[in-house]
Amino acid sequence: MIKNSPDWLKKAVFYQIYPQSFYDSNADGIGDIPGIIAKLDYIASLGVNAVWINPCFVSPFADAGYDVADYYQVAPRYGTNADLERLFSEAGRRGIRILLDLVPGHTSIEHPWFKQSQQAVPNPYTDYYVWNNSVWETPQSDLPIIRGLSQRDAAFVANFFAIQPALNYGFAQPDPQHPWMQPVDAPGPQQVRQEIKNIIAFWLERGASGFRVDMAASLVKRDPEKRETARFWRSIRDWMDETNPEAVLVAEWGNPAQAVEAGFHADFMLGFNNPGWVSLFRKRGEGRWRDPYAWSFFDASGHGDIRQFLDEYLYHYEATQPEGFIALITGNHDETPRLADGRDTAQLKLVYLFLLTMPGTPFIYYGDEIGMRYQRLPSKEGGYGRTGARTPMQWGDGANAGFSAGPEESLYLPIDPAPDRPTVAAQDANPDSLLNRVRSLIRIRHALPALDADADFNVVYAESGKLPFIYSRSKGGQRLLVAVNPAGRPARAVLPGEMIAAQPITIDAPDSAILVRSDEGWVLDLPPVSGAIYEISG
Repeated sequence: MIKNSPDWLKKAVFYQIYPQSFYDSNADGIGDIPGIIAKLDYIASLGVNAVWINPCFVSPFADAGYDVADYYQVAPRYGTNADLERLFSEAGRRGIRILLDLVPGHTSIEHPWFKQSQQAVPNPYTDYYVWNNSVWETPQSDLPIIRGLSQRDAAFVANFFAIQPALNYGFAQPDPQHPWMQPVDAPGPQQVRQEIKNIIAFWLERGASGFRVDMAASLVKRDPEKRETARFWRSIRDWMDETNPEAVLVAEWGNPAQAVEAGFHADFMLGFNNPGWVSLFRKRGEGRWRDPYAWSFFDASGHGDIRQFLDEYLYHYEATQPEGFIALITGNHDETPRLADGRDTAQLKLVYLFLLTMPGTPFIYYGDEIGMRYQRLPSKEGGYGRTGARTPMQWGDGANAGFSAGPEESLYLPIDPAPDRPTVAAQDANPDSLLNRVRSLIRIRHALPALDADADFNVVYAESGKLPFIYSRSKGGQRLLVAVNPAGRPARAVLPGEMIAAQPITIDAPDSAILVRSDEGWVLDLPPVSGAIYEISG
């Protein structure tokens, strides 16, 4: 059995920073690490206590840094290694831990390993990547290859874009007719695995608290059940538990049941692999209005179906207990549109009540706490349709929304041009803003043990086509009841009388919400687009 997670993760609320878009400290139009340091007090004011930073290493940026050319050096546009170490230190003083983005599946073609590997003369890096025997060899249907970019007479397997050659972790099911499909215990795959351990150790020694792992399930080829990939990650987890037991690994796997068994402390539910998560926030009413499968659950129409999410979620929740966590997100650099698109402030506040009262580790994508919106933009650094979810943080009403003192034309991406664009400054001054509501909900989460990541979770009421959705959380003798009604109409539920022994204590609820005992049991009435948290201990 996998060892328990470090205690800090049970209280963690994460904030994701896309570094080139967060804050520009030197007026060159690109966000940087000193800019993140300058905004640490703001990050701390949210109540978050952990930050994930997208890749910040040397790269030609054909895929926004997910094409790494040096795992050991910060990209000059972001600063220096010393700046990153200062970020670890300054964040630590504020009780904030920093996770870096580890890209283990591939590198850039500009990486020195690849430049050596593509040479015609064999050398120590020849088998660091997956190469076939000749550029003229018939391609394998499941292995996309790139020809003509090497001196050696071979084609390499690409993981995503053509400039991202796949590192060689071996094949779970190598084909004897193709000896270039090396087994996982061959020297090349074993060297690559050691390189990943070296990278992890390097940054943990300098103050990182762990890693979000890009495409974590993609490493070993022809591994349909992911058994060999999981075996590798379990070995990394065992080693980290011995050498850095407070460090964590968060997977981009999209299958928490597999990822946690593979040794990760948490895994995301994501749009590319989890239709249940999509059903919460990202559906937009395609199809007939009578079809609940065409609507998000958090849609004021009330046509969504919580079971689309819950049936998938409960499978992963039960499979991950008690070894790890599911990470629910507001969005990220890959997910479009942004959470705020098509939603008003009341709807967004309700989404946050849900996210911050569910089990596991919540992740807030920068700008979602103020309701930043998706922008339709040309592709930037391989972003394509994702580019519009990566625009600069909107800090205030000054030039470039306070993101940069540089000229507008120098900006990494353009600022939202709308006159009503949300900003931190405006919402900071408004006690009823989304920003301040997010802060208050994070305070509630931190204050109540029953909202810890590992607190028990039980569904109380969740019926297809009906509202509200009600669940309980409990830990250490404290029990909470949480109810959400995303519809633009009131919702009522009748709960068994024996469920609540005494008058509940209201933790957070609108004045018009009612939870009272009747002859039928406990009657809960929620006004439109609202949620409530009650303590029902005892």
